[in-house]
Amino acid sequence: MSHFTKPPAPADALRDADAFRAAVQLVNPQLYSVEERIQRQAKTFDPALEGYVSYIVDSGGKRLRPVLALLAGGATGKLTSSHVDLAVIVELVHIASLVHDDIMDGADLRRDQPTANAKWGNSLSVLLGDALFAHGLRLSTYFESNTICRRVADATVEVCSGEILQTQRRFDLKLSLTDYYKIIEMKTAALFAVSCELGAFLSGAAPEVITAMREFGEKLGIAYQIYDDCVDIVGKEEDAGKTLGTDLQKGKFTLPIILLLQRAGEPARSEIQNMLLNEDAFDADALAAHIRQTGSLKAAVKTAAQLIDEARARLQQVPANHFSKALDSVAAYVSSLLAPMGADA
Repeated sequence: MSHFTKPPAPADALRDADAFRAAVQLVNPQLYSVEERIQRQAKTFDPALEGYVSYIVDSGGKRLRPVLALLAGGATGKLTSSHVDLAVIVELVHIASLVHDDIMDGADLRRDQPTANAKWGNSLSVLLGDALFAHGLRLSTYFESNTICRRVADATVEVCSGEILQTQRRFDLKLSLTDYYKIIEMKTAALFAVSCELGAFLSGAAPEVITAMREFGEKLGIAYQIYDDCVDIVGKEEDAGKTLGTDLQKGKFTLPIILLLQRAGEPARSEIQNMLLNEDAFDADALAAHIRQTGSLKAAVKTAAQLIDEARARLQQVPANHFSKALDSVAAYVSSLLAPMGADA
């Protein structure tokens, strides 16, 4: 398991980090199986493609979606090999989306190593992403229940549609909060939600429990994307392990920026708009300073924290056991990552 952005040092944060590690330990045997299965997927492609696919899928990562799928399965029933299959599928779809993200953002670094597009160019990389999407959907057809395949396909369509909507609205200074939330619900929260939902579905959970798990995943996914958006502005690349600042430079206006545009007065707003729209005028440090000074970063962090509280409340409808407690610990850890950014704002 690789790191999130490095956790802060205070005692509460260290406690939450320890609880997160304990949560992952609950499903470690299954996670090892997931990792082995993911790495084996490269051999299912044509030999001429195996090296490319292997590079992409072997790069590690947080594997947060597999963790959620497995913990959701354990919280609502008995973990089986089907949960491992689900975890592999959602991670392949996620990896494919990252390949496409890096192409569109022109990112050179992902998980502390060169991105596929940095190594082989955009044309080959976009086809690799397409192949991984298709492969994940192919694997989902092996489940006996058509519901699994349909929901995975639905989530994949949502991820791609969210990216399209975000691309349509690049450099759009009139992007509303409603539109922003719609985009991140699709591009990020959809896979969080389906991981938790189908984890519970495979365990034979009651419909209301499956719904609660889906809502937990969706709210956690939205909060996590807001956290990631804040990191892109005020984080450090050596901590994040990926290229930062690409969202703004590529015209992807996220929650801190939308709030900044709403809060800034003249003449600051005109200066900010000029920086956002003109590459030559772009100044990441100056934008970050404006975001902090207007309280926009703190407001974004507060919004994400509220969503995490709402997500944790959904767990009240899930049987109380070590796995549901672990899901709560995952949410608490994401909240602890947000806290120092809010305090620093």
